[in-house]
Amino acid sequence: MIVTGLLCGALLGFVMQRGRFCLTGGFRDMYIAKDNRMFYALLIAVAVQSVGVYTLIELGIVQFDAGGFSWMATIIGSFIFGIGIVLAGGCATGTWYRAGEGLLGSWIALFGYMFMSAVMRTGILGPVDQSMKSVQTSSNSIAETTGISVWVFIAIFIAIVLWVVIKELKKPKIAIPTMKPKRTGLSHLLFEKRWHPFFTAVLVGVIALLAWPLSEATGRMFGLGITAPSANILQFLVTGDNQFINWGVFLVLGIFLGSFIAAKASREFRFRMPDVKTGISSFLGGNLMGFGASLAGGCSIGNGLVMTAMMTWQGWISLLFIILGTWTASYFVFIRPQVKKKTVVSDTTITA
Repeated sequence: MIVTGLLCGALLGFVMQRGRFCLTGGFRDMYIAKDNRMFYALLIAVAVQSVGVYTLIELGIVQFDAGGFSWMATIIGSFIFGIGIVLAGGCATGTWYRAGEGLLGSWIALFGYMFMSAVMRTGILGPVDQSMKSVQTSSNSIAETTGISVWVFIAIFIAIVLWVVIKELKKPKIAIPTMKPKRTGLSHLLFEKRWHPFFTAVLVGVIALLAWPLSEATGRMFGLGITAPSANILQFLVTGDNQFINWGVFLVLGIFLGSFIAAKASREFRFRMPDVKTGISSFLGGNLMGFGASLAGGCSIGNGLVMTAMMTWQGWISLLFIILGTWTASYFVFIRPQVKKKTVVSDTTITA
């Protein structure tokens, strides 16, 4: 359990750090910069995992039960989570891997995330969490609800992903000035060369697929997951109860380790202290992340990558509201201040 969890997490942390696989930035850029590349990269990772996991299910290697769909908790929680990741400066996985780079603001966000996740799971907000999740439909599976084979949905999804990827790759390339490589061979490819987001996405999808049999071999019947394991770490440190230690805990610790290794080897690791305003924002964002992800039953990885791949209502509706939450927060954090600044400058010029 320790070895496979750490290994899978380290691979994920290494790949995400080197590929700058940041879903917070990706969702934000869709709105602010009209840049959809990271969102398309997420779709690639979902497609890779979906085909792989359902193949393993057909072969009887892994099991999956979509369960019921707590629609109200998913919608509200996902929207709040989307707001939180903007304030925190990274999603759940992004916070773990950026903490491994030495970003102390991510450490602050991570503590808030772990704290509120634990409060929602076994603390005073547990009844609120359970009450909202009790409002649900009987089926979470899109295939089961519609009576159409899941492979039909997977085939349609893959066709859409291939179309958007080919369309994106055909766009004229923008020449980006690059410095002369300081390394050669494998070292250059691993630690210096900029990774394409689509290449990174394929690797993330493969690692997400690998997580299923490795996790289920320990009795944890799921793939990648960040929120519950993060809460488990804090709960274990407080109570000392070994029941909180499972494969997922070593997964998230592995993400931190893998990112640290990648950052050190690529000379990107350094401790960076946030200012007071950023630190407060990070802590608030982390708490919103923990509250929202716990309520929604998953974060941008658990819902946005894994449950989407399993073709569930929870996954796709959660992804939609995470994006909407990210856009809402981006407007108030990035766009509105600039609009006010321009208005003030304009009014000052007219008055003068």
